[in-house]
Amino acid sequence: MTDLFEARAEAFAAQTAPLATRMRPRTLDEVAGQTHLLASDSAFRHIAASSNPISLLLWGPPGTGKTTLASIVAKNAEAAFETLSATSAGVKDIRGVLAGAKQRLATEERRTVLFLDEIHRFAKNQQDALLPGVEDGTLILIGATTENPYFEVNSPLMSRMTLFRLESLTPDEIHALLNRALDDPERGLGAMGLTIDSDVATELATRTGGDARQSLNSLEVAARMAEAAGRQEITFDDVSEALQRRLVRYDKTGDSHYDVISAFIKSIRGSDPDAAMYWLMLMLEGGEDPEFIARRLIILASEDVGLADSEGISVAVSAAEALAYVGLPEARYHLAHATLFLATAAKSNSVGRAMRAAQELVEGGPTPSVPPHLRSSSYSGASDLGHGEGYVYPHDDPLGVAKQQYFPDGVDPRPIFRPGHHGHEKDIADRLSKIDEILGRRGR
Repeated sequence: MTDLFEARAEAFAAQTAPLATRMRPRTLDEVAGQTHLLASDSAFRHIAASSNPISLLLWGPPGTGKTTLASIVAKNAEAAFETLSATSAGVKDIRGVLAGAKQRLATEERRTVLFLDEIHRFAKNQQDALLPGVEDGTLILIGATTENPYFEVNSPLMSRMTLFRLESLTPDEIHALLNRALDDPERGLGAMGLTIDSDVATELATRTGGDARQSLNSLEVAARMAEAAGRQEITFDDVSEALQRRLVRYDKTGDSHYDVISAFIKSIRGSDPDAAMYWLMLMLEGGEDPEFIARRLIILASEDVGLADSEGISVAVSAAEALAYVGLPEARYHLAHATLFLATAAKSNSVGRAMRAAQELVEGGPTPSVPPHLRSSSYSGASDLGHGEGYVYPHDDPLGVAKQQYFPDGVDPRPIFRPGHHGHEKDIADRLSKIDEILGRRGR
């Protein structure tokens, strides 16, 4: 009788579960997207279809099928499927799964697949607790993470797992998934007899950012709204209401943190103010630390604009100070101001090139000895040592440039700073050519 009640409970749960859960693929052929993983000759497909799989690490955005693929791996291996979430589980839970896996292996000769969602949220000691079971084959671990595992997963654990990266679904792939859900009378919405215009489906597919789970759940809400209104067609208004507001797909603590700030900096460096503003607002909408953005702008002002427009560093620092004074949301104006100024400014990397050239000369040259005439003569007894003797004060020269030795003995007085030809550096280059002539320096 208990089994009968359990079967009825499971059947009822399956009927009332969210659409995304009901439509979860049961085979590899039903999986949407991930064509790079599911090709007939791919390594992942061979592993997933195997009766003896290995431990895996699945890295990708939400709603790309990590849980689905793990369950299919377990099903194909005829293994028990255990799930834990690193947001709520601890070492005690891991030990419980390991104990059950050992007993199952001994009594049933059946292996266990442990799907650990958000594995990146486990602390080092929690990740270490998984090592013995993975290493001796007691369980097959399939970890899922939305973060770059090279930053978040311990090296010993990563070395025992094979990493596969999942990609967000394309709008076309989401579109096909929506149509399948509308047509399926058993697991989907087919029994409702609803239709959706291609443009409306495309809007939904585009605005959910490649997240299959969010797409299906939004479709279900839109379908309920159409049904309540007595319509058989899902409209733009239904979709807009179901979505409410587009989810900003950006995790300020994870992989996106590094990729988006990189895109932001490279857009400014490439003098594209439009793309730079897009990435800036994506970060701010996603909750990125505004001080982090301000620091990056200050660095870029010297690294990529530099002497081509020295006002850039003042603008960037002022934006950071304004952020400290007024905070968000008002300081968005100042960050945007600095972003647009730096993106449209003339560019030069001469500061960084000069730093690297000087560093190479310091590291590859002799131990320097400051020439006597350049040494400090501001203390009593310095003149007795000959310090400062022979120094020519540049301001006494009509041109303001004194021809004398400035490099230490044994170091070739080569050009280190090479100005560019954009913005204010053109003027600097002209002045420097005259200085080189006075100093007798060649080759700049």
